[in-house]
Amino acid sequence: MSVIKQQPLSLLERLYVTEAAKGLALTARHFFANFPRHVARGLGFKVGKGGTVTYEYPEERRPLAPRLRTRHRLTKRADGTPRCVACMMCETICPARCIHIVAMEHPDPNIEKMPRIFDIDLGVCVFCGFCVEACPEDAIRMDTGIVELASYTREGMVYRMEQLLQ
Repeated sequence: MSVIKQQPLSLLERLYVTEAAKGLALTARHFFANFPRHVARGLGFKVGKGGTVTYEYPEERRPLAPRLRTRHRLTKRADGTPRCVACMMCETICPARCIHIVAMEHPDPNIEKMPRIFDIDLGVCVFCGFCVEACPEDAIRMDTGIVELASYTREGMVYRMEQLLQ
């Protein structure tokens, strides 16, 4: 096996002047290629395909992918009670440990349990969707389309069962 010795860098290479100039040239080339299209779009002309697209966020919403995992929700039975049977599978599988469930007996004798407390801390949640896949009753879903999740406090990021049932 032959060993190749590295040549010492020249003064310009040590100062990175040529590499910085190449980077500036590339940036300028992109700027001058795209600038006329932006000006034409700003004046109301439709210019070609493949250019940049800007969404004016609060007024204009970006289309969401159909498989996007958004805020959680709990589904209900016909009588209005949560479909969850407090089997703890979602709490067990959650890698972030953000789901907390406390079980109680269901008033209907045909259903064994129901959650007394069902909390999800969305400040900790990584939106992996494991809880949805693990649920045998299809009680938890992530299809609300709500992506704006913000709060001034950590406690505001904890969603209780009443909020998840809405």
